[in-house]
Amino acid sequence: MSRTSAAARAKSVADRRKELAALLEDADRQLAELRHLRESLHDDDEHDPDGVSLSSEWSRLEGLRQSRLEALAEIDDAAARLERGEYGICSVCGKPIAAARLDARPGATECIDHAR
Repeated sequence: MSRTSAAARAKSVADRRKELAALLEDADRQLAELRHLRESLHDDDEHDPDGVSLSSEWSRLEGLRQSRLEALAEIDDAAARLERGEYGICSVCGKPIAAARLDARPGATECIDHAR
């Protein structure tokens, strides 16, 4: 990978990390608001015919938060591979991962053939 290409990939990974960190922060904020709401309510929200229960929303937000944590870990791994000079190399066959795949998934560790 050329220096220009490596710099562009490093920027892409850093930008994606910043985006994921903001998304995780948003999920944490929503969970904090939901916790506050649950603390102030004493009625049975599980049988509320007017909408989604707080427990359902809590479950949805926890799943979203977990997904964002996993994506953040994936992009942190990509940053570490960049530093080691291993970024963009398939972990299975050792061949380069296509630029289009890295554009779509900066944390990809396998070429498209091995990702299937």
